[in-house]
Amino acid sequence: MTDFEKNDDLHSFFAEMQDVKPIKPSNKALLHDTESAIAEKKRRAASQRSEREKLKSPLSLDGVTPVKPDDFILFQQPGIQDGVFKKLRMGKYPLEETLSLSGMTIEQSRDALYKAITDSHKRGVRALLIKHGKGEESKPFPAYKKSFVNHWLLELEEVIAYHTAQPVHGGFAATYVLLKKHPDQKLINREKNRKG
Repeated sequence: MTDFEKNDDLHSFFAEMQDVKPIKPSNKALLHDTESAIAEKKRRAASQRSEREKLKSPLSLDGVTPVKPDDFILFQQPGIQDGVFKKLRMGKYPLEETLSLSGMTIEQSRDALYKAITDSHKRGVRALLIKHGKGEESKPFPAYKKSFVNHWLLELEEVIAYHTAQPVHGGFAATYVLLKKHPDQKLINREKNRKG
């Protein structure tokens, strides 16, 4: 490139830049605030930990009273009408959810049952079926998982009644569960009807 071509390029550059105005200096210093960044990181980590803990069940693994494989398990919260309980006992409520605990450990069963009940309640589900098995050969005692299901359902505030299922739904190996109405039940029902 000749000196003439260089000067021509330089002249073109300045011609293009003639209406560009320089940026005015700012008296602000842009610093990375490490303290607030660390605090935000800690807040996010605590929030994620809290979300993970919510998925874990608060249900107890202590103090379970054994039931027999062929025992009826049942509960009716005070104030629940006998007609409502009879309808549940007879399997007349539409079962919107079914949870099978087959092949799960006690800890996995506990977490799955807790999640199924709390999620179902949030979605406005009223009745569901828990398949826990009879556990005739279970260890350390017969009906081990069934005994825990009976124990856990009593610990859940969303549960207002439960009863051993009819033979068509599993009999002694399954339990009907009735959940209390969600505070926003009318809104949930409206949404369900709109989607249906």
